[in-house]
Amino acid sequence: MAQDYVWYDGIAFPVVDYKPEILKAAHEKFVVKDEDIMLVSYPKSGTHWLIEIISLIHTKGDPKWVRSVNTYDRSPWIETESGNTTIVNRKEGPPLISSHLPIQLFPKSFFTSKAKLIYVIRNPKDVLISGYYFWSSTNLAKKPESLEQYFEWFLRGHVPYGSWFDHVRGWLSLREKENVLVLCYEEMRKDPRKSIEKICQFLGKALEPGELNLVLENSSFQAMKENKMSNCNSLPEELIPKDVKITRKGITGDWKNHFTPAQTQAFEETFREKMAGLPPELFPWD
Repeated sequence: MAQDYVWYDGIAFPVVDYKPEILKAAHEKFVVKDEDIMLVSYPKSGTHWLIEIISLIHTKGDPKWVRSVNTYDRSPWIETESGNTTIVNRKEGPPLISSHLPIQLFPKSFFTSKAKLIYVIRNPKDVLISGYYFWSSTNLAKKPESLEQYFEWFLRGHVPYGSWFDHVRGWLSLREKENVLVLCYEEMRKDPRKSIEKICQFLGKALEPGELNLVLENSSFQAMKENKMSNCNSLPEELIPKDVKITRKGITGDWKNHFTPAQTQAFEETFREKMAGLPPELFPWD
């Protein structure tokens, strides 16, 4: 690649589909409407799964839409050039908007709107491992030469979308807001039915038991893995090889198969330092 990252406001972004002027416009000019549903997370935290669930809630479990329209068109990323265009030109479907933006770069208009926002957090050790495999196997941003190198980049925040710690800490500051719902990936995996019910309640959507079962079935890891529209198959192979899937493993705790004892200690020390003062119950994964 001609460059490793696109930089904006001191934060690194992928080189494909990202431009400083688009990021600036998303932050300063984009008008969030009261009916919009914003789906936000740090990369590799479960956004695609959340989009699948909410798409299926919209269709009452009918999988036709999720199998015919790709994720990026059902819930476009506001900070990308293509996503911004899709949102502006969208004429039908629920007003879903995705983003990995940190809170300080999010559309200013959201904070004076009644739009609902769902933020997903995930064990950052698993986020690190998932991010390593994704960025090292695609041509979207700077590739790490090894897991050891990516580990160091991650702790310093020198990865796409910057520091996980800053990102999560920033968004968790809104956790008490009436129009914000914080979900934990690990709790979603442990009890997906309860999580879907929580999302429905937050969005004011009612599902019959049979419809809820369909949402569960069609948003399962296996269903998503088999659904080409839920992976990256629509993107050029020179950017993302066909064998690379968003749904890599769909498990929790994979970091234990990769971290050395020294890395585990270094990570936990950084976590304690960066997340000091936040209630431990916000991080229920260990």
